[in-house]
Amino acid sequence: MKKQKRDLQERAFSRGYRAGVERRSKDLAPMGTMRDAWMAGWRSGRADNWDGYTGVSGIHKMSL
Repeated sequence: MKKQKRDLQERAFSRGYRAGVERRSKDLAPMGTMRDAWMAGWRSGRADNWDGYTGVSGIHKMSL
């Protein structure tokens, strides 16, 4: 099994970050145990969006 499938907290953070950068609503956060990690990622993504890290300038911050 790949590492990215094992670390669910990191995946939730990454998905939340992408949602924040794409200016999607925080209402899309999943319910349950992954919500805290997703919301932390969303907050980081929104902060980066406000700071201008969008498009090519912010791609280095996203982990695939």
